[in-house]
Amino acid sequence: MTKKHIETTLVNAGRDTRYTQGSVNSVIQRASSLVFKSVAAKKHATANRANGELFYGRRGTLTHFSLQEAMCELEGGAGCALFPCGAAAVANTILAFVQQGDRVLMTNTAYEPSQDFCTKILAKMGVSTDWFDPLIGEEIAGMVSADTRVVFLESPGSITMEVHDVPAIVRAVRSKAPDAIIIIDNTWSAGVLFKALEHGVDISIQAGTKYLVGHSDAMIGTAVANARCWDQLRENAYLMGQMVDADTAYVTSRGLRTLAVRLRQHEESSIAIAQWLAQQPQVARVNHPALPQNSGHEFYKRDFTGSSGLFSFVLNKRLNDDELAHFLDNFTLFTMAYSWGGFESLILANQPEELAAIRPQGQLNFSGTLVRLHVGLENVEDLLADLAAGLARIA
Repeated sequence: MTKKHIETTLVNAGRDTRYTQGSVNSVIQRASSLVFKSVAAKKHATANRANGELFYGRRGTLTHFSLQEAMCELEGGAGCALFPCGAAAVANTILAFVQQGDRVLMTNTAYEPSQDFCTKILAKMGVSTDWFDPLIGEEIAGMVSADTRVVFLESPGSITMEVHDVPAIVRAVRSKAPDAIIIIDNTWSAGVLFKALEHGVDISIQAGTKYLVGHSDAMIGTAVANARCWDQLRENAYLMGQMVDADTAYVTSRGLRTLAVRLRQHEESSIAIAQWLAQQPQVARVNHPALPQNSGHEFYKRDFTGSSGLFSFVLNKRLNDDELAHFLDNFTLFTMAYSWGGFESLILANQPEELAAIRPQGQLNFSGTLVRLHVGLENVEDLLADLAAGLARIA
């Protein structure tokens, strides 16, 4: 059979008749107890509880199975674990593979809660963390030792948007520690713009809260694992009580159907805005993976099939508190909120000293205020007008 294009896969993945039962979308099956008609049926369900058989609500219902199957088809995995949010997906996936005395290698541009989990939770369990530069490439081999159990990537990096040379990192890690588990936070690509498992990564994690849901109204985390890691991830997540409700799983499945067209618009608008910002006198630099000046752009161009809507830019100067409030408080379309990935455009700012504080063993090469944008689905000319007015306020 000819391989389907991603748009077709997104529309059809997980829509087997087992899950739709005659409807277009998967059914919403809310259940804790699932009733067995006979002892034989109970034995069958128990024996197959890890293989998509209805057993108990915490193992999942038809709604969950539909989403898990879809995610495996999208990301090329052997199984998909569901979590109540992206941070839970990160924490519990790492926990599934480490024990006392192990070491984690994590990029120093990872999402701050991922870093905090290592320093505040894993450290208490006797699991140490070392940090590497996002552009380290094959030189990561020098950091891998016998006790390295997990290597954690995030590409592009949180806030500053550096892109890893993932194949080089994977080769180097495998040459020194073949059994190490390589995990990536793949949220920026929505799991479809960068096929992590095809590049040798073991587990691809997403905060599905962002692009998978796409409407800023539900929280979920996903972890798609290869065959080597799936059984251990699945059982550890189950023992830790990790699950999502059926309604959230349904909303996430529904979000998949429009993901391709949403990402296409996010990409078109964000690149247009990034290129415009790069020409503005108030802007020192733009951190957008699709722009040649971005750190790791060559790896983005080689490994990614497109861009999403999240990027950042650095102002020529550090705004003081009053200037920053005047800048941020008066946008009409860009609103301030944590998270991203929805249909709406968002804006947040970080001072260089704030960023330095969450860059372990790393150094910043800029001194101006950094502004992070998520470019939504509004008309790009309206968004540019809003940004132009904002830059005029600090001219």
